[in-house]
Amino acid sequence: MRIRHPDRIPSLVFANGKGEILDYPGLQMAGSSGGRLAAPAPEDLIELPPGSELFVLPGRLPVGIDPATRESVPMDRSPYDRQPVQAVAAFMAPAHTSVLTAAYRTADQAPVLPLFAYTAVGWHRGKFWAAGFRSDPDNRQDPGNFDQRLINRKTKKRLELHPNNRLIQHLGKCCLTYACPAARNYFLDRWEAPLPTSPLCNASCVGCISLQPSACCSATQDRIQFVPTPAEIAEIAVPHLHSAPKPVVSFGQGCEGEPLLQAETLEKAIRLIRSQTSRGTINLNTNGSRPEAVRQLAGAGLDSIRISLNSARAEFHDRYYRPGGFSFQDVRDSITVMKEMGRHVSLNYFVLPGFTDDPDEFAALCELIENHGPDLIQLRNLNMDPEVYLRTVEHQPARPPLSIRPWLEQLKKRFPALKFGYFNPALS
Repeated sequence: MRIRHPDRIPSLVFANGKGEILDYPGLQMAGSSGGRLAAPAPEDLIELPPGSELFVLPGRLPVGIDPATRESVPMDRSPYDRQPVQAVAAFMAPAHTSVLTAAYRTADQAPVLPLFAYTAVGWHRGKFWAAGFRSDPDNRQDPGNFDQRLINRKTKKRLELHPNNRLIQHLGKCCLTYACPAARNYFLDRWEAPLPTSPLCNASCVGCISLQPSACCSATQDRIQFVPTPAEIAEIAVPHLHSAPKPVVSFGQGCEGEPLLQAETLEKAIRLIRSQTSRGTINLNTNGSRPEAVRQLAGAGLDSIRISLNSARAEFHDRYYRPGGFSFQDVRDSITVMKEMGRHVSLNYFVLPGFTDDPDEFAALCELIENHGPDLIQLRNLNMDPEVYLRTVEHQPARPPLSIRPWLEQLKKRFPALKFGYFNPALS
C-alpha cells in the first residue's frame, strides 16, 4: 500500500468554546519533540488513520508556525470570533506510532491530561493529517475488522454458555464496556486473545492504565479483582489456540497488575494448556521483574515474552515504574533467561518524541540490544501527559533529539536482524 503524504504543511487546528474543531490557514501546524516546537516535514505526516480520535486539550493554547518567519506562535483567541480556544491532538489508531506530539502552551492551572497519547495533527485539502507512521502492517486491530452487532451477539452467547467461568465473564466486560480490541478478537475467535490473571502489582507506574491514585488522572479501565484458576484460563486458551487463525494467547493485560506475581498459577495453566494442544503461541506481557519466575514459565512451555520499557536507562526506568522489590538488572536478566532457553523476546518500548530519540537514550538502547539480543521492538506510543512524564523522569537532555524516523532508521541499519512492529507475533 502506497503511503500518502501532504503536498505542503497542513494548517493549524484548534477547538473553539463549543468544542468544534476548526482550522486556521494563517498558521501551519506545529509539533513538539520533548518541548522543542517545529513544523513537521511532509514525509512525517500521514492521513489520520481510521479509528483514530481527536482530543481537545483543556487549559492548553494551540501553537502554530508562522510561514513567513518560521517562528512558533501561540493562539489565544479564535481568528474568526475572538473567543477563547484550546489545543487539539490526535490519538492514533493501533499499529501507528507518533513522530511528534501536539504543540501547545500549558496554562498554570491546567489539568493533567488523561492517559492517552497526544499526536500532532493538522488540516489540509479536506483531511486531517497526523505526525506519525504505520509501524505494523498486521490488521488485527483495524477498526474495519470489527462488526459491533456480531461482537455483541457472539459475546453474549459465550457469556451465557460459560456463566461460571469468571475470566470469560471478566473479558465480556472488557469487550462490551471498554471495547478492548484483544477481548473483541477473543469473542470473534481469531488472532490474539487476552488472559488477565493478576490483581496485584510490584510497581506503581506513573502511567498505569488500570490503577491510579484519586489525585491523579483516572485509570482507563478496571483492574481484575481475582486470580483465575488454571482450569478457567485453559477453558479460554485451548479452544482459541486450537482453532483461531494465527493464534496467540497472552498473559499480562491492561486490566491487571503484574502476571509474574501469579507464576504458580501461570505455570499450572501453561502445562494444562500444552497437555491439550501444541498449536499456537503462549505469550507473557510483563515488566520483567522476576527472572526466576520467567525461567519457571519458560520451562513449562511459555513461547514468548514481551517486556515493557519506558527507557533503557535504569534511573529513568525506576522513576517511571517505581518498582517494589526489583531492579532494572532483574529486567535485563529476564531477557537473558528467555534467550538462553531459546524463546522469543519482544521489548514493548514506549515512544515519546524528544525522549525516546534522545542520543543518550539511543546509546543505552543500543547497548541493551547488543548485550541481550531481543528479537523484536514493539513501537508503542507512551499514553501519558508528555509534560508530566518528562518532569517525572527528570529528563534534562544534553543534546537535541535525533527525530523519530532517523532514530528508527539508525536502529535498523545497526541491527539488521532486529524486527520492529506493534503487536505480539504469532510464532511458527
